[in-house]
Amino acid sequence: MDKTKKNRLNQKSILHFLSNNVIMICMLVMIVVIAAMEPKFMSMRVVRDILIQNSSRMIIACGMAMVLISGGMDLSAGRIVGLAAVVTGSLGQVADTSSKFFPNLPQLPVIVPLLAAIVVCFLFGMLNGIAIAKFSIPPFIVTLGTGMIIWGTNLLYYDLEPNNSQPIGGIQEGIRNLGSGYVAKIPIIIIIALVVVLISWFIMKYTAFGRNIYSIGGNRDAAEVCGIRVDRVLIWTYAIAAITFAIGGFLECARTNGATAGYGENYEFDAIAACVVGGVSNSGGVGTIPGMVLGVLMFGIINYGLTFLGVPPYWQRIVKGIIILTAVGFDVRKNIRKK
Repeated sequence: MDKTKKNRLNQKSILHFLSNNVIMICMLVMIVVIAAMEPKFMSMRVVRDILIQNSSRMIIACGMAMVLISGGMDLSAGRIVGLAAVVTGSLGQVADTSSKFFPNLPQLPVIVPLLAAIVVCFLFGMLNGIAIAKFSIPPFIVTLGTGMIIWGTNLLYYDLEPNNSQPIGGIQEGIRNLGSGYVAKIPIIIIIALVVVLISWFIMKYTAFGRNIYSIGGNRDAAEVCGIRVDRVLIWTYAIAAITFAIGGFLECARTNGATAGYGENYEFDAIAACVVGGVSNSGGVGTIPGMVLGVLMFGIINYGLTFLGVPPYWQRIVKGIIILTAVGFDVRKNIRKK
């Protein structure tokens, strides 16, 4: 009898360990399998490439994690990223490029395109927050609608004379360096992503604002009873998220040395998937920034690793879907226990 109880306890301990570390286990399994099939995958160059390709996505996912933890959703994120990229490109060109978006505009300091992108996206983030908090419209509907508005606005701006919807290029070196430059052999874009992740982690873990986001996501009515100004917190959550989307769009323009209105398409779904796989509950109140980072890295390893092995894109989608279902299945059990 004692032996049976001991075996049951051991089984529960194993299941508990698996459910709490499923993301890390999936990442390690993927790395081992890919490295066994192609040893060159374990090189520092591959690690660097994965981090560079996913730095802007990690920044975007920081904002999405905050929104999801608050019990919300932001389907306009990808379109905000695209708008930020186009605004950055249009204001960040060198003075003598042959196809200048604003022909008479001199070369501006790097900070100007960045601030312009942040301000424009911040206003749309505030619009999302106000519509959700003040008018009690479901976040799914609000951000779906504003995403369409942002998409149309971006297309109109992108189609201005003399650009006429042509790809924007000729980005100045100061901006390009932020996306492809190095400091002491470390890519600048990775440093920027790390800074944003650390700031987001600090906000969510050590500030009253972050604790309020968790409280609202866990139980909005209880948060209101406790005196939390729910409307204000939600508005600022969406506004801050939009700032991270703007930074992500700015860096996408910097990394690729250009921009089109199609930038950022479906980025919101990638961010949501990475957050959920990383332990952020889509019903709110549960999740961490480090968990989100693991989710982004896992998808980065999947995308890069399967491409590295020459796996066709269609099969890549199937593998990613299986991993998402497996990871989320374990994660749901963990979130239920935490709540």
